[in-house]
Amino acid sequence: MDQQNFFERVYVVARQIPHGRVTTYGAIARAIGAARSARMVGYAMNASHYDDTVPAHRVVNRVGLLTGKHHFNGTNLMQQLLESEGVIVIDNKVQNFQELFWQPPIEEGKMQI
Repeated sequence: MDQQNFFERVYVVARQIPHGRVTTYGAIARAIGAARSARMVGYAMNASHYDDTVPAHRVVNRVGLLTGKHHFNGTNLMQQLLESEGVIVIDNKVQNFQELFWQPPIEEGKMQI
């Protein structure tokens, strides 16, 4: 699969993340059938800043840390966007992460790696 196709599949999933919820790079990777590609999902989120339809601020690491925050313009933009949706962030970590975690649907016909 080429990078552009991979990124677009990531964006399709990311656009489904509900307002006020978060998911992880790994969960998106598993959803598109590329379980070992969480880092590539991160690259896709970084590249998505040119497309305001992709809510990259809702994608965090596996324990709820805002590891992608340095890719956003402004010092705390990722945190501010999450807080504007009612998500509480303390010390760069989403509070109540387990309650706010959104599990993406698995793409049909994709074998999990």
